[in-house]
Amino acid sequence: MPTPTRSPARPQPARRSPARRPPAGRRKSGWTARVVTTLSVVLLASAGIGHTVITSLDEGIGRVDPFGDMKDRPAAGHGMNVLLVGTDGRDRITKKERRRFRLGGAPCHCTDTIMIVHLSADRQRATVVSLPRDSYAQVPTHTGRTAGPRHDTHPIRLNAAYAEGGPNLTVRTIEKMTRLKVDHYLEIDFIGFMKTVDLLGGVRVCTAQPLKDRYTGLNLSPGTHLLGGGQALQYVRSRHVDGASDLGRMQRQHKFLAALIDRATSSGVLLNPLKLRQVTRAALGSVRADPGFGTEQLLDLGRAMRNFSPRSSEFTTVPIGDMTYEVKGLGSTVKWDDAKARALFASLREDKPLAPPRPKHKAPATVPVDVDPGQIRVQVENGTGTKGLGRRVDDGLAATGFRTTRQPVDAADRVARRTVVVYDPRWDRSAKALAAALPGSELRATPGHGPTLKVIAGTDFKEVQRVGTAPPPATPGPQPSVVTGDEVVCP
Repeated sequence: MPTPTRSPARPQPARRSPARRPPAGRRKSGWTARVVTTLSVVLLASAGIGHTVITSLDEGIGRVDPFGDMKDRPAAGHGMNVLLVGTDGRDRITKKERRRFRLGGAPCHCTDTIMIVHLSADRQRATVVSLPRDSYAQVPTHTGRTAGPRHDTHPIRLNAAYAEGGPNLTVRTIEKMTRLKVDHYLEIDFIGFMKTVDLLGGVRVCTAQPLKDRYTGLNLSPGTHLLGGGQALQYVRSRHVDGASDLGRMQRQHKFLAALIDRATSSGVLLNPLKLRQVTRAALGSVRADPGFGTEQLLDLGRAMRNFSPRSSEFTTVPIGDMTYEVKGLGSTVKWDDAKARALFASLREDKPLAPPRPKHKAPATVPVDVDPGQIRVQVENGTGTKGLGRRVDDGLAATGFRTTRQPVDAADRVARRTVVVYDPRWDRSAKALAAALPGSELRATPGHGPTLKVIAGTDFKEVQRVGTAPPPATPGPQPSVVTGDEVVCP
């Protein structure tokens, strides 16, 4: 018969993913913050308020032509595809800002963050697909960024396409890899991110584990935090808080995007023309875009997306087949799972959602615990004068998986006001799991009590909370999950 699980020895720190060798100066780059802010503005700007709010905003947008002289492009699909890239340029960052937010290091003049944003034809859904910057790629034949000899196709890391051939080569390379036609191009470096977040009054994020990165200075304890602009910048840049490296960072970017959309749609910003104009100006102030992306496009999106919400957005990362794909002359790269990547991009071309349909009836929330309830044996006692209370508690614990005796008894003392979990300290993790199923209960350590835990039901008992062991942490694999925005914002 299984018995409750003993507390293990102190766990060893998780091993980091095998290091990859990025170009010099790239480790501390990271204008991911600008990408996620500008994306939210693209999705939310104007929101049906009218032309007076965002007229002339495109005057502050720098222009670049990424589509010049492009031939043999993929056929257009349904909906709109926007390529967002965050470069590591930092010419306009002051020395004080570099020191305060740890933005040092020499830029590699490459793309630090790459996202494809697909807006459905009915403008009711946005799909964000992150492409790892170290993705293995074959660049097409091209000339350099300045006039010079032509270069034959050759292998690179995806983020190096910008350094070799600028926006044009970046678009050509991504269209070749995805077979998606890019309709618009947005390029962002850091300048207004912190101001944008501050204008929104901060963005709320939550974490179950401490997040600490000595490279960016991020230091968040478990719980919910309202991040101002500086902390938000650290949150979306950090790569060294766990062993997942860039994949973990992309997941945090998705969570931040969902939280930013939630903040903007729930804070009244979209109903305040002056505030919306301030936020939009701050977000678009350091953007370069193709000539076809301007005020009218923002208005069209806004009118079509008046009811946009976190649930309308879905986030994923291109499926990965090999996180350490060795390439001669490059070292370790990230190799996509070709078959699954083709299926993902085919869904975007066909304008299909990636997230599975929602069940009509939402299952009860399950609180994650360290020990499987099926390993925990429990004896229930009724500590009150309420007839049948012991049976209710026993039935509730059994329903969520605990191995109750199915024979509740009356306690010797029938005046308990508070529910108590009595346990042997050797089985403290099991006791904590049991207490989680009984909100408000008191833990009472009793040396020598033995492996069977005891619950003394008090008059404060209301219901049993469903608990279960949490799924294992996400690890690099061939098929990343798809989440919608409302699934990753704080409860």
